[in-house]
Amino acid sequence: MSRSAPLPEPADSEPAGPAPVTVLAAIRRPLRFLGSWWPWRCWAYLGSGFLIGYPVLVVLALLVGLGVVLALVGIGLLLLLGAVVAGVPLGALERWRLRCVEPEPVPDPHTSLAGAGPAAWLRTRLRERATWREFAYAALLGPAFGAAGFAVMTLLAFSLILVATPGIVWAIAPDHVMLIPGRPVSGPLEALGGTAVGLAGTVLAAYAGALLAGAQVKTARLLLGPRTETDRILELTRSRVRLVDAFEAERRRIERDLHDGAQQQLVALSMTLGLAELELRGIPQATGAADLVARGRGEARVALEQLRDLVRGIHPQVLTDHGLAAAVAEVALRHPVPVTVDLDVPRLAEPVEVTAYFTVTEALANAAKHSGASRVAVVGKVEGDRLTLTVTDDGRGGADPGAGAGLAGLADRVAMLKGRLVVSSPVGGPTRLRVEVPCSG
Repeated sequence: MSRSAPLPEPADSEPAGPAPVTVLAAIRRPLRFLGSWWPWRCWAYLGSGFLIGYPVLVVLALLVGLGVVLALVGIGLLLLLGAVVAGVPLGALERWRLRCVEPEPVPDPHTSLAGAGPAAWLRTRLRERATWREFAYAALLGPAFGAAGFAVMTLLAFSLILVATPGIVWAIAPDHVMLIPGRPVSGPLEALGGTAVGLAGTVLAAYAGALLAGAQVKTARLLLGPRTETDRILELTRSRVRLVDAFEAERRRIERDLHDGAQQQLVALSMTLGLAELELRGIPQATGAADLVARGRGEARVALEQLRDLVRGIHPQVLTDHGLAAAVAEVALRHPVPVTVDLDVPRLAEPVEVTAYFTVTEALANAAKHSGASRVAVVGKVEGDRLTLTVTDDGRGGADPGAGAGLAGLADRVAMLKGRLVVSSPVGGPTRLRVEVPCSG
């Protein structure tokens, strides 16, 4: 079985207070709902939405229509941009209007631009997803919520007229009001049937208005409010990707500086010491000095080999020139434990090759240091659009992926490419590391 680091237990939190009552929660208690202010709040919300929605629809239709027609002239683009950013003030109005039926205010999802000029304001707003969500809400407000709100308000108005039928009959006089075509109402008492129907219609309008208001609240929260967790996760993912890219660029810079700078200087130093040794060997009195120079030349050669290993570990040139299979084969030749390599992979995107290479080298380093393995196998292939790599050793097993930062860091790096890394290391072995990475990474 695989071993993994335990997840922390969730911390105890203080009991939260009672949740504010929403319109959808209020209608679950029918009698209390009908005797409360909720129906009136929903009707006010829907009625004002109808009055706002259709003018907004007309303005958007004009801007988009003229924008498409005048696109070739140049002014059409400005009209289209105006249609998009028109959703911003409408969104602010709708967030304020939501207070009629929503106890929790909807925060403004936009970045504060205090002191910014018109051009900066426009550029920023057009780049924000919230602006486009507000434009979508503006397009829905008239034809969807406005039309539905108009239907509810029409039902309410007709129902209230029916409720008031006895008074209308009494005021206007009998035989002038007809509830049924062709049958005039003779008096207020006969009109009570219309009152009953009107009361039923009013109740229906109350519940229909509450359901429609609840649906509009959910839509408004989705399109007009900040997507806190989604935006935060997206920004964290982007920041981690930027950090990985910056780290890789810095790694390449260090590798280039060491290769072109310190490594070449050590080569020159070794050659100079070699020439000095030859000169000193020709002088009998300088035998001791020649031995010291030879010793210094040997130490320079050791330092050069260590520097080459360091450069190779930072970013091997063979990986850039010949790809993943050649780079892994070179590592296998220098590994203290016999390694068999079976990599049938073409040249891949640089981030994929770099991630795969360092995953293999980390697994091989762990096998050499901790597993006591006598052999290691590296197998890899591309299936569809996915690279699969497996590193298996016959060591003692019992590796804990959470014990060090090496595998954890590789797992984070693989996750940045939307891949995954799985380690299986039962006690007694074998240890098996498997990584899957999309080739388009």
